[in-house]
Amino acid sequence: MPRPALKTLTYSVMHFAVAMTVVFALTRSWQAALAIGLIEPLVQTVAYTLHERVWERRGIRAAAA
Repeated sequence: MPRPALKTLTYSVMHFAVAMTVVFALTRSWQAALAIGLIEPLVQTVAYTLHERVWERRGIRAAAA
């Protein structure tokens, strides 16, 4: 597995655990924690991937200049 893909995967697993823990701590509901814990990290993982790509392209452009 390419390093960026592995990095994204491990980030999403960590984010899922954190999101579920925070929602459960606030609501004391496993149903809410699971629902929000599944949706929010998926959206954040996509945003993170796009963010990483922008920074990678920016680095390539800076190195070429």
